[in-house]
Amino acid sequence: MTTTSTIAFRVHALPAGVLEGVRARGVDAFGSRAEHITAEGGEPLRCCLRNAGPGEDLLLFGYQPPLPASPYREVGAVLAHAGPCAGPGEVSTYPPDWRGRPQVLRAYDARGWIHDATAVHDGQDPEAAIAEVLAERGVMQVHSRNVAWGCYMFTITRAGQGTVAPAGLRTGRGNGPRSRGG
Repeated sequence: MTTTSTIAFRVHALPAGVLEGVRARGVDAFGSRAEHITAEGGEPLRCCLRNAGPGEDLLLFGYQPPLPASPYREVGAVLAHAGPCAGPGEVSTYPPDWRGRPQVLRAYDARGWIHDATAVHDGQDPEAAIAEVLAERGVMQVHSRNVAWGCYMFTITRAGQGTVAPAGLRTGRGNGPRSRGG
């Protein structure tokens, strides 16, 4: 495998607090019931950033990735283990089970608006695609999303940078290139 990434990045699985809350209450943050399902095998788990094995107990629920309040903030379905798991093994590399899986890299600026750097990659060299998106001025975070279904997979930030959540909103003008509508 050859990668051309020169930008260190970090992948963020679903936050532990979100998972603990859904598992304890049986509902997501929006009051919708979490659905218990049994994995057929291959389902993308957002808690540990790997594919599920056949027979694993899973939860299907709504999740809103961390973004400042903006027109682009959305809720989508995600899968996670029904019980506690170890989480992702490594957060400084692309999830190994998902290599070869085409993804949309949806870039966001500090306002939570979609950035023009948004791109699609074929899964063969995801590090290079991520580096290209993160190299664009004004990109604060990237959401990796399933091409066919549009489902959120995980958040990507530059190494040492957290996600841009509502409390971390950077205000002011000059947030980089303009963002376009979706």
